Amino acid sequence: MRAASCFNSAVPEDYGPTRIVSLQPSATVILDRLGMLHRVVACTKWCLDVCPQLDNRHIIVADSWSAKSAEILAARPALVIASVPYRMESLAEILKAGVPLLALAPKTLHDIYRDIALIAATVNATERGRQLIAQMQSDIESVRQIADQAVQSSGRPSVFCEEWGKPIIHSQAWVAELVEIAGGEFIGSPGAQTTAEVVLTADPQVVIAAWCGAGDRVPLEKIVRDRGWQAMMAVKHSRVYCIRDELLNTPAPTLLQGLHALAAAIHPDAFPHIAGLRRIATP
Repeated sequence: MRAASCFNSAVPEDYGPTRIVSLQPSATVILDRLGMLHRVVACTKWCLDVCPQLDNRHIIVADSWSAKSAEILAARPALVIASVPYRMESLAEILKAGVPLLALAPKTLHDIYRDIALIAATVNATERGRQLIAQMQSDIESVRQIADQAVQSSGRPSVFCEEWGKPIIHSQAWVAELVEIAGGEFIGSPGAQTTAEVVLTADPQVVIAAWCGAGDRVPLEKIVRDRGWQAMMAVKHSRVYCIRDELLNTPAPTLLQGLHALAAAIHPDAFPHIAGLRRIATP
């Protein structure tokens, strides 16, 4: 006699979580591009900046840096997605909620592609994930080709990028990669702290400020004045820029907009100005 199958054919094939709490905008953007934003039941206030179709009808929770278990549990999620930066205390709170957790820690573009694939597999959208990664890589390669031509004709400018101003912190490794793709030379160590004096000594040709949580509100004229950067090459030629925070600091497909903003700042003759890029008003 044939043994009965231990699998019930009535069990649905889609085991993907239908109620997701996203603790970082990067995860929310990825879910949106995968066509899975409807599964997000709670997110951070920063997620509304990158996915304006979300609104206050969604439960607003603290991010991966300051997460609270009670907030997470209030959304009754089947999955929590978190990403850097973390604190030990916030990780403890996330784990305390007792909900399955997908914890991401990207550093490079390769890591970001991997995270997209991982999230896609988790929500049963593997093929969409592949397509999204392929489109990102294609768009990046298109920018690289134009930038390479610009480098041949006008050289590779030195670029200082900062993600925070007090203390001054270099942008992350994925931004350093994007600077190189856009035809620039990234100055310093990604993610490391530095000083105004060290940056002045390096005398970059282009300065990019994209402060976490500041949107496009970095006070360019003030930081030049306060840091004594008036003699810097970038300042003399008015090549000091602010790029909207979410375009460079969100490890997600939004980086494509950040790449175009970088390219326009580094090689303005080869790339058009885009929204989210602001130039210093006066040297």
